[in-house]
Amino acid sequence: MIKSALKLAAIGLALTMSFVPLSAQSKTAGTMAADPADVATVDSIVAAVYASISGPKGQRRDWDRFRSLFFKDARLIPSGANTPAGATSLTVDAYIKRADQFFFDNGFFEREIGRAQHAYGNIVQVFSTYDSKRTLEDAEPFARGINSIQLLKHSDRWWVMNIFWQGETPDYPIPQEYLN
Repeated sequence: MIKSALKLAAIGLALTMSFVPLSAQSKTAGTMAADPADVATVDSIVAAVYASISGPKGQRRDWDRFRSLFFKDARLIPSGANTPAGATSLTVDAYIKRADQFFFDNGFFEREIGRAQHAYGNIVQVFSTYDSKRTLEDAEPFARGINSIQLLKHSDRWWVMNIFWQGETPDYPIPQEYLN
């Protein structure tokens, strides 16, 4: 009798979950539906990455939009002198956990100021030079660097596979060829 009740409860839960939209079941990279305009071209997906992490102090970012841009198991990899092991590989959700409160507390606007791009078949490598400001009105950025963004064209859309970046330092100024 108890086994039958447990079986019925399990079947009921399974049926209930089958009617819950995928986005409500799992909010992870590779499972979220993207706005087709965000993933239609290389330009649009790069712009969507920058737009989804940018915003004023006191505003939460649209992390669902951010997740929708990334392929399952994608990585975000900060590197450079200020990174303890030279580089840290983060899942999309680990990056969000690390960045969310900082962006909320400080404001953060990042924009592309230069690009070098190479393509072969369904893959594209974008060297996207950026600058970062706390507000749009800031006269000077507080940081600059290069995002190395690897993209894949799959299932009629673009996916971010990895973003690997390094901030500019006096020892590593951004070469002029990446500022054009």
